[in-house]
Amino acid sequence: MSEDETRHRAKMAKRKALQDAEVAAKTIEKGLLIVNTGPGKGKSTAAFGLALRMIGYGRRVAIVQFIKGAWATGERTALARFDDLVTFHTMGEGFTWETQDKARDIAACQRAWATAATLLADPEIALVILDELNIALRYDYLALDPILAAIAARPRPMHVVITGRNAKPALIEAADLVTEMTATKHHFAAGVKAQQGIEF
Repeated sequence: MSEDETRHRAKMAKRKALQDAEVAAKTIEKGLLIVNTGPGKGKSTAAFGLALRMIGYGRRVAIVQFIKGAWATGERTALARFDDLVTFHTMGEGFTWETQDKARDIAACQRAWATAATLLADPEIALVILDELNIALRYDYLALDPILAAIAARPRPMHVVITGRNAKPALIEAADLVTEMTATKHHFAAGVKAQQGIEF
């Protein structure tokens, strides 16, 4: 073994020992509140990745879409194959600039929240995804305090993911994990349209 390889091996052994010690020190297990926010693409996609991970372990997942309308999407079609483990509720009327009807948007969000609140109380569900809830909160279609209270009262092992831009500061404060998706570059700006399998 060369001197360079010996140094590298010693460095990696030291790093492994530090990593192992850090992992061993983490002993808390609990349901997490995860927030995917920011102007970049991939917030809902990341949440659906967690849904697939849960399904892989045979655990139940519930998804409520607050804003997106009932058009066909690849993730909904794929997750429908696991209808024994996944419930998917697309309850939005479409993006607010499409409906142009505030009262209708508020009513749709309130119906979606009523469904979400029921799911958050179900101890059989491992993961609840509240897709684009941040948009409903941003426009004050729903009050944040009752939502935070319901999330805090959920069964302890349940994980919750909330997606959408402009997460409220109080939601960020309550969350265990917040990921800010940044918009470094997006093909839409170069005139590329939304494409099947990428955007929907």
